[in-house]
Amino acid sequence: MAADSLPPSTPADAAPPSYRRRAWLMVMALLAFMLLNYADKAVVGLVGVDLLHDLGIDAGEFGVVQSGFFWLYAAGAVAGGFLTGRIPARWLLGGVALLWVLCLLPMVWSTSFTVLLVSRMLLGFAEGPSAAMALGVAHSWFPADRRTLPTSLVIAGASFGPLVAAPVITAVVARFDWHAAFAVTAAAGLVWVVVWLLVGRDGPEAVGHAGSIFVDLPERVPYRRLLASGTVVGLTVLFFATYASVAIKVSWLPLALRQGLGYDATTTGWLVALTYGSGGVLMIVFGAVSRTMTKRGAGVRASRGLLSCVLVAVAGLCTMLWPALGRGPAQVFFLVVGTSLCVGAQGVAWALVSDVTPARQRGTVIGVMVSCYSMGGVLAPLVLGGLVDAAADPLDGYRLGFAGLGALLLVAALIAMRLVRPERDVASFAAAAPPAKVAVDA
Repeated sequence: MAADSLPPSTPADAAPPSYRRRAWLMVMALLAFMLLNYADKAVVGLVGVDLLHDLGIDAGEFGVVQSGFFWLYAAGAVAGGFLTGRIPARWLLGGVALLWVLCLLPMVWSTSFTVLLVSRMLLGFAEGPSAAMALGVAHSWFPADRRTLPTSLVIAGASFGPLVAAPVITAVVARFDWHAAFAVTAAAGLVWVVVWLLVGRDGPEAVGHAGSIFVDLPERVPYRRLLASGTVVGLTVLFFATYASVAIKVSWLPLALRQGLGYDATTTGWLVALTYGSGGVLMIVFGAVSRTMTKRGAGVRASRGLLSCVLVAVAGLCTMLWPALGRGPAQVFFLVVGTSLCVGAQGVAWALVSDVTPARQRGTVIGVMVSCYSMGGVLAPLVLGGLVDAAADPLDGYRLGFAGLGALLLVAALIAMRLVRPERDVASFAAAAPPAKVAVDA
């Protein structure tokens, strides 16, 4: 147990103020960790038009580069899930972030398509376990019934990263060139590593205490039952669709706005930033909404499962609609709502993963889920790149691609609504668990 952690028997309300401050300090540091994670993902998309020109590649090859980021993502997620809990968070997250920096550096000077592709593949491997690691550390500092808001804040870093990166990188490229954007993101990552090594720590749940909002969840469930449960399968389907949306937004949205709809570079940068910023805000808002629903007596399925599914369904409808509209306020509104609700659902849904997963098995389960849903990130950029290449007008390819993405989100939400039943699944786990041994006096 970390030296500054509470004993597992200490009630959360009795925690000293210094402990609570440390817990929220960890949340802010992990938010910055995810912010940098997604800024690194977004940088190629944000410099995409200039990069396409300088490297002499077409939309199909650009789709390969963006898909390549996810080719080793699943392997990294599984490896990270295995290491989570076995290596102190201070060294594990610091080492992972340092790998990001090393993967970004070659593009500070290189103009090779091969170097770009390889560096993105390695960066994907290094970033694969990021969400699982960050959530594991954040959850170790909070009891289960207070975990939704911290989870939403950490995952919100995924939106704040491109929010910060979009205008900064646009300005850097305008002042220097696209190589400088990689230098800036690498330098920011190095600063975070230094700060994290000074302040980063595991919380009391790092040794397996306080796992779930369900008191009858067993300490261990056979993986075949856990991974095949309706809630885990349904959430994985939901995350597959939302991750495809994230991959498209990171890799293709700036190009769709510039090449397809004709926005200039500065306007594109601010529109991209707006989609990410609103997503981060709504992730926090819906984390608080979920918490309020729980306090007012709503079941876990409603407050965390159905809420997430409804948000993704509405996001799907907006995603199908906005590319078909002409440039103007209506198009911007549906673009922002579609991307924001999709991201806003993720924080709430991630909290539900912890509710149905024993603490000691959580890192492995999240790693397996990430390895499955990350295929959405592999396929979506490739498909959209092919559609744009095959279309006579790039705008037609973008419209068809985003319409398909919206349909995927809607179908995934409906499937998840049917499958996600945490109360039922936990009751099933408890019923199948071996009875606890009772000591008998001699």
